[in-house]
Order: sequence, then C-alpha cells, then structure tokens
Amino acid sequence: MMEFSRLKLTSLFPSREPDVQKEPTSGFKFGKRSRREMKGVHPTLIAVTTRALEISDVDFGVTAGLRTLEEQKRLVALGRSQTMKSKHLPQEDGWSHAIDLLAYDNGKVTWEISMYAAIADAMKQACIEQNVSARWGAAWHQQTIGMWKGPMEELMNQYVDIRRSQGRTPFIDGPHFELT
Repeated sequence: MMEFSRLKLTSLFPSREPDVQKEPTSGFKFGKRSRREMKGVHPTLIAVTTRALEISDVDFGVTAGLRTLEEQKRLVALGRSQTMKSKHLPQEDGWSHAIDLLAYDNGKVTWEISMYAAIADAMKQACIEQNVSARWGAAWHQQTIGMWKGPMEELMNQYVDIRRSQGRTPFIDGPHFELT
C-alpha cells in the first residue's frame, strides 16, 4: 500500500481543533468548470472543498454538484448512482449537499484510488479545521470522516473488509463527498 504523510490530530470533539493547521501550500486553484459545477452546492461544502484544495498534495477539480431529478434518474439507470435519495439533489434547504471530485496527476485525469485517498485526507483535514461533518464515498460506513484517526486509505480498506465480511460488494465512489 502507498504511504502518505499525515498530520497529527487531536481529539475531534468537542473542540475539533487540529494540532497543526496546515498552511496553504499546494498552489492549486479551481478552474472555470469546477467553479461552475459548484453552483448550487451548499456553501459549507464549497468552503471545505476549497480549503482541501489549498492543502492537498493532489490537484483536483469538481465534476458534479447539484443535479436535477432527471439527471439523477439517468445516472441510476446507467448504474453510476445507486439511489434516488442522492445528496446531489436539492435538499430541504435548496442546496446540494454532495460534490464529486476529479484527481489530476501532472495535469492528466487519473482514477487511481490512492490519489482519491490523498484527496480524502485533505478533505478530512478541512472538515476538522472548519468543524464540518462529511462522509466519503469510499467509506460509506463512517458518518463523519473527521472522527477517523488514521489515513483515509485505511478507512476505505476497513469499509471494503466490512462489506466483504457481510457477503456484499463494496460500492467505492472515491470522488464523492457529502455533508452529514
């Protein structure tokens, strides 16, 4: 398994303050398409995602935020989504509570899951810093990623082990993050 550098974190509740707040170092910025895809996404999730990009070791963009009911029906029919109760749909407050990200490796799109685990590490750190509860689509069993004490890759592996022990196929959606 690939090793990632980790930040030391304190207990997440009640203060949810990290020992070290990582300074923006990536130099990554969202492009026009990503900014367009964030329209209709809850401002809290936009803030977390923006912070994550600032501190991420992996460049990423946004490929999906708010979806219409028709778009969601099509994705379910294609097998790209498993529910009509998606948090990409407008929630009671009118905002999408989900976002899908796309990793770049030296400017090229990659689907390598380790890259998404690294993005998840940055999303986790951003959630802790901003006291936000969110879930990652490669670890559905963990309601709040900020509560996980280890690397996100380990959390994903735990999810896979749990599903297999239940005789169920894991649904790994590495690009997906949602507010909880």
